[in-house]
Amino acid sequence: MFKRLKFILFICLFLFRINGAFSQEKVKWGDWQTWGDQNDGTYKNPIIPADYSDLDCIRVGKDYYAVSSTFQYSPGFVILHSQDLVNWSIISHAVNDITKISPEMNWDKMNTYGRGIWAGAIRYHQSKFWIYFGDPDQGYFMTTAPKAEGPWEPVTQVLAAKGWDDGCPFWDNDGQGYFIGTNFADGYKIHLFKMTSDGKNLIKESDKILYQSKGSEANKLFKIKDTYYHFFSEVKDSGRVVMMERSKSIYGPYEGPKQLSYAQKEYNEPNQGGIVQTQNGDWYFLTHHGTGDWSGRNMSLLPVLWIDGWPILGNPDSNQIGSMVWSGKKPVSGKKKIKPQTSDDFNTTKLTQQWEWNYQPRADKWSLTERKGWLRLKAFRPLEENNIVKAGNTITQRSFRTSFNEVIVKLDLQGMTKGQKSGLTHFGSPDYASLGVVYDGVVKKIEYKTKNSVVSGDTILSNNLWLKSIWGLDGISQFYYSTDGSEFIPFGDPYQLMWGSYRGDRIGIYTYNNDSDTGYLDIDYFNYRLEK
Repeated sequence: MFKRLKFILFICLFLFRINGAFSQEKVKWGDWQTWGDQNDGTYKNPIIPADYSDLDCIRVGKDYYAVSSTFQYSPGFVILHSQDLVNWSIISHAVNDITKISPEMNWDKMNTYGRGIWAGAIRYHQSKFWIYFGDPDQGYFMTTAPKAEGPWEPVTQVLAAKGWDDGCPFWDNDGQGYFIGTNFADGYKIHLFKMTSDGKNLIKESDKILYQSKGSEANKLFKIKDTYYHFFSEVKDSGRVVMMERSKSIYGPYEGPKQLSYAQKEYNEPNQGGIVQTQNGDWYFLTHHGTGDWSGRNMSLLPVLWIDGWPILGNPDSNQIGSMVWSGKKPVSGKKKIKPQTSDDFNTTKLTQQWEWNYQPRADKWSLTERKGWLRLKAFRPLEENNIVKAGNTITQRSFRTSFNEVIVKLDLQGMTKGQKSGLTHFGSPDYASLGVVYDGVVKKIEYKTKNSVVSGDTILSNNLWLKSIWGLDGISQFYYSTDGSEFIPFGDPYQLMWGSYRGDRIGIYTYNNDSDTGYLDIDYFNYRLEK
């Protein structure tokens, strides 16, 4: 009776809390007219309506750092920074050369769509940042840096094996390092290893299986006071849910597991992420929505309430299981509203952090210095003729899912040679759409292309060309072109942006040449305008 009354009191207190700080509004997936920081001390989920999958998060002092998987994109494993858990900017990538993980991720192979750099974790230990992640074909890798902005050490392989994912390091109070990860190729068994003192090797003879269930992965390991908490997800009949087990000993036996949240397929299953305590003492869960659509696996922030020693994610019910919360009070007040970087005028000598290449690029085939204030892409033959997803000189960034998106690029075509194609693309292997120019050695013509169709258009007489794509919450893009930068002509059928190979849509700039490794494209600017 006492426990029941205690729980009823808790529910009353929590309802009081959420009425003041967290809204329980019903939201149709994808129909968010506003998102992120609301400029009034509150926020709305998603806090980033773009593809930031397989998240992890930590706090160091008053700063928060998050990491996200990047698959075949280079540089790999993106790192974000925030001071309030709501407003994030991209500050670095952990892997400059992804071919150090696998040669299949190079421009001359391009064989890791849906694979490459999967989920990982970031931690702070001995005044350094540590990052660990997996490649499902190659095993686990790590790197360290004195600052999250880098420079990051070249990656070290800590386990050379196929079929592992979702690993996380942990250092105990005595300094001993551990590593937890899932062998999905062996029935999703979750293993715990000791690590060597430098964190670069797993001690195989220390291996212990902690848990196994259908789809058990997304591992994180925490110690709070004197209790070890193993955070993970698994697949139930209702979908993928977040789970946790706990113990007074790192090797167990573990109590639980306890289900922390519902699957909520109507909200694309918020699950993988990191729990973090603010400097004010509150707890939050930074998560992706694990079922992808055209915008990828978007980022949301949920409150965490500890009940009977378990961190319940979102709004708990009478079963002490949480559900999605779509808005709330900002965890840290007074921080300015920002968003991850998008637009670029290419006036620096290094690429800005929002850009990632589709696979490891050819270092000699692009430049920010040969023509000051412009990005120059040099054309070469694609691995498959006329196929953008097999063309090795495409620079990309994430497409947002907001009420209005407009991207305009200004191109200079004077360097194009016979057989070259250049333009603006939306892609997500195997699907894509592009609007650009094809040069047959005599004339340059507008061309709209998808995986299954090609439509030719007007001859372009000017070397200056502006290309535009507009889309909204429905993800239906319309391409346009202009020869003066003011009057834009729609061209090609509307294109439904697509999910593919575990990734949401990317917008990119491309050039390739079906005939020879010659020609170049100059890009003056990439302007991305989105409205909240």
